[in-house]
Amino acid sequence: MAIKRLIFLILGLICLALGTVGVFLPILPTVPFYLATVFCFSQSSQKLHDWFIGTELYKKHLQSFVEKKGMLLKTKISIITTVTLLMGFGFFMMARKGIWIPCIILAVVWICHIVYFVFGVKTIKEENSEQ
Repeated sequence: MAIKRLIFLILGLICLALGTVGVFLPILPTVPFYLATVFCFSQSSQKLHDWFIGTELYKKHLQSFVEKKGMLLKTKISIITTVTLLMGFGFFMMARKGIWIPCIILAVVWICHIVYFVFGVKTIKEENSEQ
């Protein structure tokens, strides 16, 4: 049992580090890494889980999403813009070399991403997020 907790602790710390780097570098996604951090910390240590939920990073990037309220419009726009730029760059580089099947797959993933964030994730107003 102690090995399992140690593994989740190490995974949680790695996800926390990658998510925090993703706050500053748009190439890494913040929300998935922080979701993984919450899960791993909840499996390893209640103290770490409670600490992470109390941090400003969690409250700013993840709390509204985890509580099923949705995301702020500016958060959704930021995510969509970052993903579009990164996927667009990848698409451009592959298209330049004539690699079309991965381009089609990337385009389908991008469309699914846009549809999910526009229609699947509820948009909340700024004043509701403060409560």
